[in-house]
Amino acid sequence: MSNIDLRTFIYLDVLQPQVAAFLGTVSQGYLPIEGQASLYVEIAPGIAINNLTDIALKKTKVQPGMQIVERDYGVLELHSFDQGLLRAAGDAILEETGLKETDRLKPRLASHEILTGINEYHSMMINRMRHGNMILKMETMLVVETHPAGYALLAANEAEKAANINLLEVRAVGAFGRLYLGGSEEDINQASKAIIKALESVEGRPNSSK
Repeated sequence: MSNIDLRTFIYLDVLQPQVAAFLGTVSQGYLPIEGQASLYVEIAPGIAINNLTDIALKKTKVQPGMQIVERDYGVLELHSFDQGLLRAAGDAILEETGLKETDRLKPRLASHEILTGINEYHSMMINRMRHGNMILKMETMLVVETHPAGYALLAANEAEKAANINLLEVRAVGAFGRLYLGGSEEDINQASKAIIKALESVEGRPNSSK
């Protein structure tokens, strides 16, 4: 395959409990569970994701959690308890596209906001739009926006590893990804540091998108 723009290509070594449960609320395929490894791939043009799903599932025994074809982007999530098997699926995808893992876009933190002691009306507005846990009045909320979108899932998983947070919402499809977390101010600060560190550690081609 030629002319594939590899936007996101990331392995999550161990799906955290809330992240796995959240994916279960939005996935339409075989639902991932806590402790599995996950591969998240995002490409353009979107329609080409069908071929990559075909290749990965014919060459390995991983499970597909989601395949999404948008107007511009295509998304594929694969998971397995066998990290080696998942790596083999990723290698098959890269071989088909003629790309390397580092040909992905390097993640960029498009926005980052910490809101302390949120108002009860604000908490109710957030709770009405979330697919995950709820946030209560006077708690602290972290809102993160990533580019490309898929890295919001990495941010969520690393945040849950680092701190006792509540996962409110993850949107990892589209032009930008968004992550909403709730919890104590201390835990949110710890989660924020883990997110920044994780995104900065991902190698890829320069991301100058505005």
